[in-house]
Amino acid sequence: MRLALLTYSTRPRGGVVHTLALAEALADLGVDLHVWTLGRGGDTTFFRPVAPAVTVRAVPFAAGDDEPVGARIVRSIAVLREAFARERSAYDVVHAQDCISANAALPCVRTVHHLDTFTTPELAACHERALVEPTARICVSASVAAEVRAGWGLEPVVIPNGVDAARFAAGARDLPGRSAWRERLGDYVLALGGIEPRKASIDLLEAFALARRTRPGLALVIGGGETLFDYRDYRRAFDERAAGLGVEPVVLGTLTEAELPPLVAQASALAMVSSKEGFGLAALEALAAGVPVVARDLPVLREVLGPTVAYAADPPAIAGALSRLLDDPPDPRPGRDLAAAYTWDAAARAHLDFYATLG
Repeated sequence: MRLALLTYSTRPRGGVVHTLALAEALADLGVDLHVWTLGRGGDTTFFRPVAPAVTVRAVPFAAGDDEPVGARIVRSIAVLREAFARERSAYDVVHAQDCISANAALPCVRTVHHLDTFTTPELAACHERALVEPTARICVSASVAAEVRAGWGLEPVVIPNGVDAARFAAGARDLPGRSAWRERLGDYVLALGGIEPRKASIDLLEAFALARRTRPGLALVIGGGETLFDYRDYRRAFDERAAGLGVEPVVLGTLTEAELPPLVAQASALAMVSSKEGFGLAALEALAAGVPVVARDLPVLREVLGPTVAYAADPPAIAGALSRLLDDPPDPRPGRDLAAAYTWDAAARAHLDFYATLG
């Protein structure tokens, strides 16, 4: 089988991490795997080394200074579509991992990681087409599949993510790496995914300010956050609220592959308080490292994470859950076992079974 997986970025966003891990697992099973992406800022490959068995096709995408987000989305689709169209006939299956790459590759299979509500007209249209026009759909959780079914009357196949549990367990054993983060950051709560509305970053600020009252030396650390979308207004609101609360979060931005596991492992807790999630990969990575997790009380996170994390629905409850975990960390073994149960090999085999059903 010759398979094209498409994603919209070379940077470490959740869907991109998923694409690469799935590609490598499928290649291990003998699939001739090509990953197509937009190479922004001169990128010619991804944020991390990719297994030699996977062919990377990075389509050059010139930066547009001060380009409105809607125009950038339209141009992203057009650039990727033009490059991919020349070679799509060479593939047995075309599988897109986000709304931008799905619009560029239609007709195709689409993985729906989570659903969003966009106000930018071009992005809203992109999101809608990428749901209704693919030939088939996969969701990474039953909860998101239920949302697709309820909203659009469509019936996706559910294939859970894998987790690189061994990598984050190794991060817990990386004493020099952990020591370096401890010396730099001290005692900290970690959030991953950057500062944006879906991550409910302002809610996290509110909760952290409350929790810090009884733990004044605690720091809030935010990692990741590379995106095509424009969250400048939200970031301004976040910064203003942080100043009002007297919180000075440490914003690390994009992290290297080597930096992330010990950063996660050294955290006193990981906070995943997103208003929307598709699976909760960062929470499972933290559990693999033995780190306690506070999660927003969402059906999808209850489905995936079960009883291994503390749930809370609003900033005061999040603050209370954080304080309890910091004062009395739970036994890490159930979380480690859960993370290890989600494997990329199982996800890849399920994808192959699904591809075999396509006409």
